[in-house]
Amino acid sequence: MAEAQQRLDSLTKPPGSLGRLEVVARQVAGMTGGFEAAEGENGILGNKAVVVMAGDHGVCEEGISAFPQEVTPQMVLNFLNGGAAVNVLARHAGAEVVCVDMGVCADMDHPDLVHRKIRKGTSNMVNGPAMSLEEAEQAVQTGFELVSGLADQGYRIFATGEMGIGNTTASSALLAVLAGIGLEQAAGRGTGINDATWRHKQEVIRRAIETNQPDANQPLEVLAKLGGFEIAGLVGVILGAAARKCPIVIDGFISSAAALVASRLAPLATGYMLASHLSQEQGHGQLLEAIGLTPMIHMDMRLGEGTGAVLSFHLVEAAMKIINEMATFESAGVSKA
Repeated sequence: MAEAQQRLDSLTKPPGSLGRLEVVARQVAGMTGGFEAAEGENGILGNKAVVVMAGDHGVCEEGISAFPQEVTPQMVLNFLNGGAAVNVLARHAGAEVVCVDMGVCADMDHPDLVHRKIRKGTSNMVNGPAMSLEEAEQAVQTGFELVSGLADQGYRIFATGEMGIGNTTASSALLAVLAGIGLEQAAGRGTGINDATWRHKQEVIRRAIETNQPDANQPLEVLAKLGGFEIAGLVGVILGAAARKCPIVIDGFISSAAALVASRLAPLATGYMLASHLSQEQGHGQLLEAIGLTPMIHMDMRLGEGTGAVLSFHLVEAAMKIINEMATFESAGVSKA
């Protein structure tokens, strides 16, 4: 990172004048152990992948979402057929979409689907733990191993994506417990619920926390009691990317809940995370603050899927092109102040 900063300060511009682009370039240099790269067909960062993990949530029994649970497998097929927003943005960024079934409440058959189902949906966290500690560990390990395998195939930068009706409720519960945030601030409107459902959602989370009594000092326990299979899988994706010294671009609210858990399990993993955007979902800013991340863009997005993270691939790539391709004061014959 020090070498990257020295290089940035030698470029034909006032020091720090490219703002966050310089910060990102310095961070990526630290993550990967260097900043010089030969530009290939997949761009200066090499092969890029967004890992979209899908799972269903038992808490949907409580009527906390504007959409029925059947939407989860329907959207998974949309991802696999290339028709979702994340597919469009991934194609634009030259990134691969890797879709993983972590716990969808349906039997799915598609040649491009990565089958890693723990079971068909979590349990209703209002009545007890969403998953067992062993299931949570299995889901985290699954995400870790998946990214390790992709790194072996030559992927060098990753983005987090997800799909799961009800997962903003689980993520809000994780935020409330791990960051000590009040439910009115932690729980947002997800896919667009009305005032009455929003208040009901807060009450459902309150009951789940009272039932499970999670210990904020035991992040894996909190994840098991209040999380989801796709969220736990993303925790493993983040830890796996960090272990392989690969940048991991964090998407919105749900992905950031996974990132918060990952940061509590392995604080050093935070150094490999890049926050893509500030979601319109209430509580996302506090989630990022709890992790210690600053978003690159503010686009009022709240779709999830990995859309904001994939969109931010362009900025990460731009940052690395700046540090590689800009002339220095010396090479350009420009006088330095």
